[in-house]
Amino acid sequence: MAESIHIIEPTLESESGHCHSFVSSLFKAAPNRTFRLWVDRRATLSVPDNVSAVPHFFRAFRRIQAFFLYRRLLREPGTLFISTAGRIDFMLLDWASRGSIRHGKVFLYVHWFRPTEQKRRILTKIASRHPGLTILVPTETLVNLFTSYGFKNTILTPYPITPRNSGGPPDTRAFSHLLFAGAARMDKGFNSIVDLVERMSAEQRTIPIVIQTSPDHYGKYDDKIRGGFTRLHAATYPALRTCPQVLDSRSYNELFQGAICLQLYSQQDFADRISGVTLDALSAGSPVITLSGTWMARVVTEFNAGIVLDSPAPVQVLGAITTLLERFETYQQNALKAGRELQLRHAAGHLLHELTAQERPVVNA
Repeated sequence: MAESIHIIEPTLESESGHCHSFVSSLFKAAPNRTFRLWVDRRATLSVPDNVSAVPHFFRAFRRIQAFFLYRRLLREPGTLFISTAGRIDFMLLDWASRGSIRHGKVFLYVHWFRPTEQKRRILTKIASRHPGLTILVPTETLVNLFTSYGFKNTILTPYPITPRNSGGPPDTRAFSHLLFAGAARMDKGFNSIVDLVERMSAEQRTIPIVIQTSPDHYGKYDDKIRGGFTRLHAATYPALRTCPQVLDSRSYNELFQGAICLQLYSQQDFADRISGVTLDALSAGSPVITLSGTWMARVVTEFNAGIVLDSPAPVQVLGAITTLLERFETYQQNALKAGRELQLRHAAGHLLHELTAQERPVVNA
């Protein structure tokens, strides 16, 4: 019988957000594998029969707890999969290990990474001490970066998409609203969305807009986001609906039906960073408005599934909205085509293959 795969997700609390969709897509792709999912102490999750959810982490102590958990699991049977890995995880694994970590024992999925000279020095040393670590990344840029640090087992692995039911015709509704989906964050252009609402209110527009204002991990907002909420409510835009509560997967997916998805994300932060919201939007047939120089822009351009702008200025965004509304059905069909293709490119089976390959060649340091 295959050994368990231990998935470490310290901030996972509920079935909302992309931490959950990431791991649940893997579970669906591997119904015959055994998983142990290590999550936040307060987590309330419904998992398949092949998954054991272990409430483990306290927010304030999660780094310390991760160290001791890594030390324990490195000495036990089974595979470690750190599904949202960052620099600290590399350091904790290094400290927790007894000698070099063997090949095929630990897999780290790095969703995105902002390189600095300090990080390069730290990770280069860790790579030399642990050539057996396997680094999974969603873009070629990250493959090249981690390979340059010395991680010889760095593998391009598509970010797993939430699977959609392929049976039956797609739900293609007429346009109903603009949409900002996901947690309210500055790097996701929340303030630009507020600028847009203020402009629409000043011009007495009537285009409906739905904005998720749910917090990120642990229900926290920073001061800039709170300021954005104040501006949003002061705009008194009558066609605005906010969703402050955390949504379950069904309610979240429903947001995209008949929507134009606004992704005015930071061009710097998302230059080579995968967006789960984009994958969800296109899978649902929701055209996307986004900014140039981003991963989202490349996808939108490839399929003509929306409009790419150089600036998040409200006048430009309103112009893009007008263009999409004039040919909404065409852009909707393009989005659905993109979604079908991305379902194949980002199927969780690609990730599962890397985690369960039995005869991966060992690369000498």
